[in-house]
Amino acid sequence: MSIVQDRPRSALAEQSLASYGRQSANAARGAAASAGEFLTFRLGGEEYGVDILKVQEIRSYEAPTRIANSPAFLKGVVDLRGVIVPIIDLRLKLGCDSAELNAMTVVIVLNMRGRVIGAVVDAVSDVIQLDAALVQPAPAMNALVDTRYIRGIANVAERMLILVDIESVLTGDELGALDASF
Repeated sequence: MSIVQDRPRSALAEQSLASYGRQSANAARGAAASAGEFLTFRLGGEEYGVDILKVQEIRSYEAPTRIANSPAFLKGVVDLRGVIVPIIDLRLKLGCDSAELNAMTVVIVLNMRGRVIGAVVDAVSDVIQLDAALVQPAPAMNALVDTRYIRGIANVAERMLILVDIESVLTGDELGALDASF
């Protein structure tokens, strides 16, 4: 329980608060691409982070129903409380080495462009708040390395964290194919 005291404010104080609010909003918009809360997860030896606002839930892994002639990264579909949800293997989609599924393997259920999609990851670590100052832009790479899905890189407590723009992981054509399939 908190106690809030109402105090009369002067017009100057109101104007200052409004100005501060606009400055904060502008600063937030500028830093929005790199700061905020992130759910961290592991794929092999690397740690990744995804915007917590994209996460709907975290579920234990259950074998999905495989769909014939689907891309290798699409493991299949599951029924999530009456909604058919495609399950993608982030390891395969991001070109990581394959791994055996174990008790730590989970599915992060995500909202991507108005679509619910599950992403298989090795393990979920934690939720962290990142300051914009901790996030560096993705390094420039040659044309052979696809970095469009990398939102930034953060070095947090001796952990290198790759921040993923989850909506850029799947191309528009891939999302369209998923929509057409289900």
